[in-house]
Amino acid sequence: MSQTQQQDEQKAGPVRQGPLAGLRVLELGSTIAGPFCGRLLADFGAEVIKIEPPEGDALRTMGKQYEGKSLYAASLLRNRELVSIDLRAPAGQALVKRLAARCDCLVENFRPGGLEKWGLGYGELCALNPGLVMVRISGFGQTGPYRERAGYGVIGEAVSGLRHITGDPDRPPARVAVSLTDYCTGLYAAFGAVMALLARGRTGVGQCVDAALYECAFSFMEPHIPAFEKLGIVAGRTGSRLPDSTPNNLYASAEGEFIHITAMGNAVFKRLTQAMQQPALADDPRFSSGLARSEHHEALDHLIGEWTAMHSLTQLEAMLREADVPATRIYTMKDVFADAHFKSRDMLVPVADEQLGTVTMAGVVPKLSDTPGRLRQSGGAVGRDTRRVLHELADVSDEELARLVAGGVIHIADSVTPADSASV
Repeated sequence: MSQTQQQDEQKAGPVRQGPLAGLRVLELGSTIAGPFCGRLLADFGAEVIKIEPPEGDALRTMGKQYEGKSLYAASLLRNRELVSIDLRAPAGQALVKRLAARCDCLVENFRPGGLEKWGLGYGELCALNPGLVMVRISGFGQTGPYRERAGYGVIGEAVSGLRHITGDPDRPPARVAVSLTDYCTGLYAAFGAVMALLARGRTGVGQCVDAALYECAFSFMEPHIPAFEKLGIVAGRTGSRLPDSTPNNLYASAEGEFIHITAMGNAVFKRLTQAMQQPALADDPRFSSGLARSEHHEALDHLIGEWTAMHSLTQLEAMLREADVPATRIYTMKDVFADAHFKSRDMLVPVADEQLGTVTMAGVVPKLSDTPGRLRQSGGAVGRDTRRVLHELADVSDEELARLVAGGVIHIADSVTPADSASV
C-alpha cells in the first residue's frame, strides 16, 4: 500500500488487483493523451480518479455514438472513478488540492502554466504532498521557446517529422485514422509515471514527468536522425514499403486484394524464393544480401508482385505460412472480430456498461503472467462517482456537497453505479 493510502485504509474503495494496486492517481487530463495515460495505469490496478467539467470531457463528443453515448469514451474512460468538478471555480480548485493531498500521482495535459494560474502547480501541490508525482503532458514541453504554443497530437506529429514520412510519395502527407501521437505520448507518460514512482520508493520524494507530444512522436524517427546528420538524407514518404528493409511491402493478389510480405533477413528471403519456386533469386547478386536487396528494391518488388498476381489471397497466405514467411492480408475490424487468435488472447472483451448493457473493447496489454491487468467497468456517466469520492477522500459533508452542486462547482450523476459493481 502506498504512503498516501495508509491513512485511508478504512476508507478504501473497490478492491483492485494488478501491479499498481494501492496507488491512487488524480487525472486532470482531457481528450486523448492524458486519459490514455490514466487508462493504462487504471488497467493495471491503480485507483484513477478522473476529474472532468460538468459538461463532460470533450472526449465524450468524439467517435461514434450509440444510444446517445460515445463508444470511444466508454472504452478510453474505463476503470475510472468519474468525478465532475469545475476547475475554473476557486471552490473546485480547493477540492482538487484536498484530493491531491491523498494521491500518489497527478496526470494533466493543460498548456504549460495552466495549472499554475489556478494555484495547482507542482510547487503548491508538493507542499501539501511531497511524495506527489506530477505527469505533465503538453504539445511542446514545459520549457523552451514553443512551450506556450497550442498543440494537439497531430500538430506534434507534423513538427516531429513523422507526418512527413507517412503516406505515398506522390501525395500529401497522410495520417492514420487514430490519434497516434496522443497514444504514444500517453504511453511514454505512463512509463514515466511508473519510473518516477519507483524512484519515490527509494527517496520518498516525488518529481515531475515532462512528456511533450512532438518529442514522443520524434522518438519514432530514430532511424532517420543519424542518416540526416551523417549523410544529409531527408527521409520521405515511401507508401507501403519500409525503406532499407527489402522485401517489406504490399503486393496485389490475383483478385486485386493485398498481402503484406516481410522477408528482409537472408534466411527468410531464401524461404520466400522457394515458395515462389524461384530459388535462384537468393543467389542473384542483386538480391543476395540485405543491402543489395534494398538497393534493387524496385526490381525485387516487381518480381514478387508478378508472382503474387498469379495466386488468390487465400492461396498466398497458405503458401507463405507453409514456408514460414511472415505475411498477412490487411485486416479490417470485421476481420479482427472474426479472428480466433484475437479471441483466444482476450483482445476483444465485452465489458459491463450501465447504459449499454455491455460494450466490447480492446483487452489489456501487455499481459503479465502473475499480476495481469483487468477490465472492471466501462466509462460511465459524468459525475458518476463524485459523491462517493468527495465523501471518502476530501471529507466533504452532505451539506457541503449540496452547496457545491447548487453553485455549479460539481456535478453528481442522477444514476450512480458503484465502481466494480458491474465487473466482467
